[in-house]
Amino acid sequence: MPIHTEPMTINVGPQHPSTHGVFRLRVTFDGEEILEVEPVFGYLHRGTEKLAEERTYVQIVTLTDRLDYVSSMINNQGYCLAVEKLLGVEPPLRAKWLRTMVAELQRIASHLMGIGFFLQDLGTLGTPLMYGFRTREKILDLFEMLCGARITLTYMRPGGVFSDTPPDFWPALENFMQELPTEIGEIEQLVMENEIVLVRTKGVSPLSPEMAINCSVSGPVLRASGIAWDWRKMEPYDAYEWVDFDVPVGANGDNYDRFWVRMQEIHQSARIIHQCMEHIEPGPVRLDLPLVFRPEPGAEAYGRVEASKGELAFYMLSDGGVSPYRCKIRSPSLINLTVTEHLLVGWKLADMIVTLGSLDINMGEVDR
Repeated sequence: MPIHTEPMTINVGPQHPSTHGVFRLRVTFDGEEILEVEPVFGYLHRGTEKLAEERTYVQIVTLTDRLDYVSSMINNQGYCLAVEKLLGVEPPLRAKWLRTMVAELQRIASHLMGIGFFLQDLGTLGTPLMYGFRTREKILDLFEMLCGARITLTYMRPGGVFSDTPPDFWPALENFMQELPTEIGEIEQLVMENEIVLVRTKGVSPLSPEMAINCSVSGPVLRASGIAWDWRKMEPYDAYEWVDFDVPVGANGDNYDRFWVRMQEIHQSARIIHQCMEHIEPGPVRLDLPLVFRPEPGAEAYGRVEASKGELAFYMLSDGGVSPYRCKIRSPSLINLTVTEHLLVGWKLADMIVTLGSLDINMGEVDR
């Protein structure tokens, strides 16, 4: 005999581990089934775009680190490309190879965290997450050798990178690249065919290609829905036009495919890093630009990259001063969250937690 229940609206977050940051969901349930979802942003109050309008172009690099702080290198890259377009300059060839290489190292580190916390939301009790942290720590060690920092890096600068690699960087990178396949293989062996993972993710919260395109989602979330769109291929920047890699795509756009695409992208990033190590040559790593420069009044630029979570872009408008007149950030986590209602309505509370994990959001770039 069915039991009559009344709909109940509850808050999930903003202080909840499974909301992956200060993210609030107002969810209306009938029992455990989700009837309505209202995402609520705005608890971080970063104000990055307005802060950028009061700082010099070089100083702004430190602000970009704190957007998706799990993927700082790629944030730096997108911003520097925008400023270089604004100035009409190109970094030296060695700087392009270095940028591409460290961006792919950062992509691996970011995906490891996305995968680890996604599996943690599934109830794996920490083992895959600790495997991810283990490998990520080695990448952070490499970053520390490059610039002295591990999280908020500010390694890339308009016109190139902060400094060239120290002599002991390359042997350390070689050792890491030799260990990486084994460490990723351990995660894959543990979870890729795990029965609980398959049951909880296959066919759950699918996102159709049409809905993905209409909602402007990007990155692994878009590619999981079968759309082979990657800005590294469509509009290559830095050294991506000289490297060979594949764009993994899913078939169903469900939670499993979003997880699977990130696992495959780690292997493709490793391919790119090997090619960077093979082709990079000695040379300058930064243009001789002044610390304070003034782009032409009225100059505008839109610099975008394929960040670990999707399309990250910076729009800059100059009025001839030392700071941009306007700065607008197109962050993938914010745009990807627009599909929240489409993914969650009709599913259950436990599915909601896993689906949020499959989006791999970072609230640092949502609340600006």
